[in-house]
Amino acid sequence: MIAIVDYGMGNLFSVSKALDRLGEEYVISSNPKELLQADGLILPGVGSFKDAMTLLHKSELVQAINGFVKTDKPLLGICLGMQLLFEESDENGKTEGLGLIPGSIVRIPTNDQEGNQYKVPHMGWNRLSFQNPSRIVYGLEENHVYFVHSYYLSKHRDDNVIASSIYGVEVPAIVEKGNVFGMQFHPEKSGKLGMQLLENFTKIVKATEVIS
Repeated sequence: MIAIVDYGMGNLFSVSKALDRLGEEYVISSNPKELLQADGLILPGVGSFKDAMTLLHKSELVQAINGFVKTDKPLLGICLGMQLLFEESDENGKTEGLGLIPGSIVRIPTNDQEGNQYKVPHMGWNRLSFQNPSRIVYGLEENHVYFVHSYYLSKHRDDNVIASSIYGVEVPAIVEKGNVFGMQFHPEKSGKLGMQLLENFTKIVKATEVIS
């Protein structure tokens, strides 16, 4: 059973409907004990990093998420949920994140090195480029996915980046460290590739053999 973490800032409906389409059992919960009993966690998110971390602390979900990860069961962060996996963010002032993966979140620049201007927030379809092998992208082909964000992962370890995309700067789009995965885009809104990525995550949750 997969648990979708409900802390008041997640795209719960679209994520749950995607799991429905995959025929997966899931529960939407804010109960730490229920989350710890799940076989896999999905941490969604829409909005401000600072507000999200405040709500996670108030609902005692930071401890639950950290405890879940220590069991070596898989966790997937989506959009803001991916950013929360990292050490800190500059959004609305420096804020400490969950610290499950090393790295920092910063605002997307509005100009690239050649002076070309980019709209922020970044909203739209961009192509993924696979960087490192992973169970989460096994058997899949590079294609476009749907992004909605103003901040991105800047300081990071290259071996944690599974796929990236270009929007003025190189945007890490899929990350992994051990049993922790993140997707900066919305897989549940990203057509066939998005659904394949979610299906690969469910296979990892089930401990189905997926060769990396």
